[in-house]
Amino acid sequence: MKFTLNWLQQYVQLHSIAPGKLADDLTMLGLEVDSVDPLYEELSGLLTAKVISVTPHPNADKLTLCQVEAGGNTLQVVCGAPN
Repeated sequence: MKFTLNWLQQYVQLHSIAPGKLADDLTMLGLEVDSVDPLYEELSGLLTAKVISVTPHPNADKLTLCQVEAGGNTLQVVCGAPN
């Protein structure tokens, strides 16, 4: 069974225990821990953005111009997504 620390914390107070220590403690209780995998390791460098405004593209019917705020900067992005 796979689970995240956030999910487990909904049921048990972990008091900022390190994942490796938690795995060791669970093993000592008789629960087999196969691995401890970082959930977001592959997402390093990922940047999220907040959409500020959306307007129709002046030269394309199926595109929109979006103003987004990302990393402290406001950027204009051409988007083809309908949402």
